[in-house]
Amino acid sequence: MTPISPGRSRTATLAGAVCVLLVTGTVLTGCSSEEEDPHKGTNGVGKLSAAEIQNRTRTAAKSVDTVRLHGNVVTSGRTYTLDMRLKPEGGIGSVTAGGQTFRLLKVDDELFLKADARFWGQADGGAGEDDAKGDGASDAVAAGKLAEKYVKVPEGDPSYKKFIGFADKDVLLDSLLTLYGTLATDGHHEQDGVRSIRVTGDKGSGGTLDVSLEGKPYPLRMVRAGKAGTLTFSAWGVDFALEKPAKDETLDYEGQLPTS
Repeated sequence: MTPISPGRSRTATLAGAVCVLLVTGTVLTGCSSEEEDPHKGTNGVGKLSAAEIQNRTRTAAKSVDTVRLHGNVVTSGRTYTLDMRLKPEGGIGSVTAGGQTFRLLKVDDELFLKADARFWGQADGGAGEDDAKGDGASDAVAAGKLAEKYVKVPEGDPSYKKFIGFADKDVLLDSLLTLYGTLATDGHHEQDGVRSIRVTGDKGSGGTLDVSLEGKPYPLRMVRAGKAGTLTFSAWGVDFALEKPAKDETLDYEGQLPTS
C-alpha cells in the first residue's frame, strides 16, 4: 500500500511553468503553470463523490463472474484466513482458523470440505462405527479415513451455515464491500502497481476501500470496520474450473463436524 508521492508530477509541473524562449528572444506566450491533472489517464471515478465511487465499485464487482480474494476476516471473535476463487455457481480455496487449514469447495448448494487427520480427530463423538468404543485408536482410524477426502457437509450441520458464505460470491462481496459512517475520499494510492482512489467511512474507523482507477472500478483492497479483517481482490474476470469431486474422492460424514 503506497501513497502516490506529490513529487511524482513535480517535473511535469515545473516544465509547464517555464516559458520557452525562441531564438529571436521572443517569449512564447503559451506558457502554463497549471499542475498536471491527477485524473489524466484514469477511468474517471476519482472525480466522483465517495458515495458514487462505492456504488460504482459494487456495480463493477457484480458485473463480472469471477474473482479471487485473499486475506483475513474476523467474525464472532475468530479470525479466518481466506484464499478463495469465486464465481456465481460456487467457489474453491482454502480457509485457515485456529492453526488448522482446510480446503473448501462449493458447487451450487453442495458444500465439501477437505482436511487432514488432525482436523478430523477433533470431531465430537467420532466419525462412524469405528468410533463406537471412543478409544484413541479408533478415533485415529476414523480420522485417517476422512483425511484428504472431500467430505460432503450436511446442510443441517452448523458448519454448513458457518462456511457456505465463504464460497458464495454475492453473499461474501455484499457483506465485505460495506463502509460505515460518513463517506469521504482519501487521495490517490497504489495497490500492487495499480492506481487507486481510497474511500473511507468515518475517517477510516468505518472501514477503507481502495478502488481501481484503471479499467473498470473494481475493488482492490478492503480494510473492514472495527479491525474485522483486511482483504485484497484480484483476477477479476479470470475463469477457473469448478466441479464436484469424483465419487472415489468423496465421503459422507456420519457425525457432526468439529465445532472447534
